[in-house]
Amino acid sequence: MKSQFLLLPLLLHFIIQATSQEHSDVTIMVKGSALVAQTSDSFVCATLDWWPREKCNYDQCPWGGSSVLNLDLAHPFLAKSIGAFSPLRIRVGGSLQDQVVYGLPNPGSRCLPFSKMNGGLFGFSKGCLSMARWDELNHLFQKAGAIITFGLNALYGRHRGQGEKWAGAWNSSNAREFINYSISKAYNVDSWEFGNELSGQGIGASVSVEQYAKDLIELKAILKELYKDLHRKAMLVAPGGFFDQQWYAQLLRDSGSGTIDAMTHHIYNLGAGNDSHIQVKIIDPQYLSREADTFRVLQLTIERNGPWSSAWVGEAGGAFNSGNRLVSNKFLNSFWYLDQLGMASKYNTKVYCRQTLIGGNYGLLDSNTFVPNPDYYSALLWHRLMGKGVLSIDIGGSSYLRAYAHCTKGKEGISVLLINLSKSTRFSVRVLNVLHAEGGGNREDDDNDDDNDSIKASEEFGNREEYHLTAKDGNHLSQTVLLNGTPLELTEEGGIPLLNPVNAIAKSPIDVAPLSIAFVVFPNLDAKACFR
Repeated sequence: MKSQFLLLPLLLHFIIQATSQEHSDVTIMVKGSALVAQTSDSFVCATLDWWPREKCNYDQCPWGGSSVLNLDLAHPFLAKSIGAFSPLRIRVGGSLQDQVVYGLPNPGSRCLPFSKMNGGLFGFSKGCLSMARWDELNHLFQKAGAIITFGLNALYGRHRGQGEKWAGAWNSSNAREFINYSISKAYNVDSWEFGNELSGQGIGASVSVEQYAKDLIELKAILKELYKDLHRKAMLVAPGGFFDQQWYAQLLRDSGSGTIDAMTHHIYNLGAGNDSHIQVKIIDPQYLSREADTFRVLQLTIERNGPWSSAWVGEAGGAFNSGNRLVSNKFLNSFWYLDQLGMASKYNTKVYCRQTLIGGNYGLLDSNTFVPNPDYYSALLWHRLMGKGVLSIDIGGSSYLRAYAHCTKGKEGISVLLINLSKSTRFSVRVLNVLHAEGGGNREDDDNDDDNDSIKASEEFGNREEYHLTAKDGNHLSQTVLLNGTPLELTEEGGIPLLNPVNAIAKSPIDVAPLSIAFVVFPNLDAKACFR
């Protein structure tokens, strides 16, 4: 009798929890007959920044030893975390890149790091990247199998003009020597990015679009010359700033056909790192959807002014000024991050670089311990499951259920990402495949009732694989994420844990709990567009 009384509080807890949740049935139509967009094999990307430990915001200094210049490259977790992506694109760049001098061998000069300086750009002096340090970085990159995008100093040789405008032509000599050195060492720099946040009004500094285009033409000529005898050519990407439609359009036109291989832009749509509304913004579907306009207009700008180019997100950290100390490294942030990956991919974005791999509050790895934060595992699951081919979907019901569908990476099938932004609604989801939608037509636009015969439900095709991400102890501000109920933690050897799915009968609906994320792989779903 006593044990029965002891069980009563537990039973009441589950009864109250169950009755407090709402339930909603949702059907998702995946149009597997045609792709609507494509990403790239290295879509998931992370950045390494230049900020020294003296970089502080809101009475905290979260960078520590995570700079390009002071990061512990021999830390046992680092290479394993990068290598798990096989490969991970790493973008080396950030606010201070336009003050970096490349310290090629010169007996008469010293190669010094950044230091605090009144009147300096962002409050810092110029800094120097020694070739010894560059060699060490590339030893890590090669060991971990990383692909590198390197951001070049686009202010070298210019002088301050009025306000934040910088004038004069770019001096390419230091960059040319640095690129040539990297080629001689056979370093895997597959793309060189020109400048950081100098476009439009700029952040801290700006360069006119006319001059920027001239400098890009010069840099493209340098790359053609230096890579002329190599089978592998490096891409030129620019401008690495916040999207300004007129400025970007003119840059494409003025620089000319084939000059810019990718247009990079930055996203910090959650606001400042001390914004008290960030938690609300992350789970507000209307707020998250606002950024779709940026992706849409950039896609159109490239199509109309430079169809030889493509769109990249060169830097995105959610909240600027080092991120939010309470949110950016917690499970809740994955709702913003994965929604961004899904949204960007729908508009032919080829690369999405997360600020940062390590550093600030928004690192995929903890800046002190190098232990992966929840977003690391979100990125890794996307990278392993979501292929390049993007499929159109039709979803009705609540806007709090976000859904994205891709061809499965590396094998047949369809992978679906489900993001439940609701705190109280549990969704029961069926996924159907529209086979008749040749040419990418929308099912809701068709009036022929016979079309229903060509729709096959996923339950006809055996099993599916599910990867459910939830917060430890139900705390969405936890720094520990659970995969199918098991905490994701490094192995005793510091390795990345296995990311195993649970199998489910395909005819059953997918249960998506409140404030949870699910990757679902349908290995037998017939998606003709994925076989082409």
